[in-house]
Amino acid sequence: MKDLLLYIAQNLVDHPEAVSVTEQAGESETVLELRVASEDMGKVIGRQGRIAKEIRTLMRSVAQHRGTRVSVEIVD
Repeated sequence: MKDLLLYIAQNLVDHPEAVSVTEQAGESETVLELRVASEDMGKVIGRQGRIAKEIRTLMRSVAQHRGTRVSVEIVD
């Protein structure tokens, strides 16, 4: 899951070397924290949050297929 989010984010931004994903396992779900360079934040969030919403939807879908729960947080 972490690798998929990393791959998606690196292909969206201008500075792929600045992308990092931190995985925190909780009781009921795994939280993936996505960090990108400040100038690439708009590319990951998108207009009115559309790209961020689609990333979260895709990650939830993959997690559900694997029988787990995941949430994505975009951190500055």
